[in-house]
Amino acid sequence: MRSSDQLSQNDLSALEADGCLILKNILSDDEIARLCNHLDPLLEQSQGSASIRNRAGLVYAARNVLQMWPEVFEVCQHPLLRQFLRIILGDDCGLVRVLYFDKPPGQTWALPWHKDITIAVQPPKVVPENAEDHWKKVRMKAGVPHVEADEKTLSQMVTLRVHLDPALSENGALSISPGSHRSGKQLNLDVPREMVIAEAGDVFAMRPMLSHCSGQSTPETELRRRILHLEFSASAELPYGFRWNFFRSV
Repeated sequence: MRSSDQLSQNDLSALEADGCLILKNILSDDEIARLCNHLDPLLEQSQGSASIRNRAGLVYAARNVLQMWPEVFEVCQHPLLRQFLRIILGDDCGLVRVLYFDKPPGQTWALPWHKDITIAVQPPKVVPENAEDHWKKVRMKAGVPHVEADEKTLSQMVTLRVHLDPALSENGALSISPGSHRSGKQLNLDVPREMVIAEAGDVFAMRPMLSHCSGQSTPETELRRRILHLEFSASAELPYGFRWNFFRSV
C-alpha cells in the first residue's frame, strides 16, 4: 500500500495492484472543522433508522448522509479528489452513496473481515427473469433498497474514506488485505494484512472488493475516529433495469 501527496502513474498503478491508496493531506484543519461543525448537529437531530445510535443515544454510524446533508457532495469537488476520480473511473463517474462512521471513546465497536458488495438502488418494477440471482434479492436498509452487485459493477467503483480524525491502532483503524480485490467477491482470510494508519485530512481510496475489517478502540483511548465514506461509480448505468438510488456526476 502506497501513499502520495500528488497523483503519479506509479501511485495509480499501486491502486490497481493493491486495491487501495492513501492520499495525504487532502483536507486542512479548517476544512475538517467546517465539515464537523455542519455534520455533527445534523446527526444529533436525525431521527429514524438513517442514524445508528448506541444505548447512550450517541450516533456512531449513518447511512443516508446524502439525503440528510446534500452539501457533502462538495467534498468530492476538491481538485485533487476530482482529478483522482476522473483518472480512475473516467469522465462519466458520479457519487452514489455516502456513509458515516464514528468510534467515540468508551463506545467502540468492530466489524469482521468483509467486502463491500451491496449497493443502494432503485429497483425496476419487475426484475427480469434473466437477472442473476443476487440481483433478484432486494433488501431494505434504512428505508433504501440495496442489492448485491455483480463483480463487473463493483470493479467499476471506488470508495474514498475521508478521515476527520487520526486513525490509529488505539482507536480502531481499518485493517486491509492488499490485493484481495483481485479475487472478486470471494473472501479469503489466509492472506497478508496491514493496518491503515492515517492523519486527519488524509483520504483512503479503496476498491469495494478489497477485504477489510475494523477493530475496536482500546479501552483507555480518548480519541474519536470519524470517517466520511463516499462511494463512486464509473457509470450511471446498472444491469437489468436497476438504477442507482442516487447518482450525481463528479
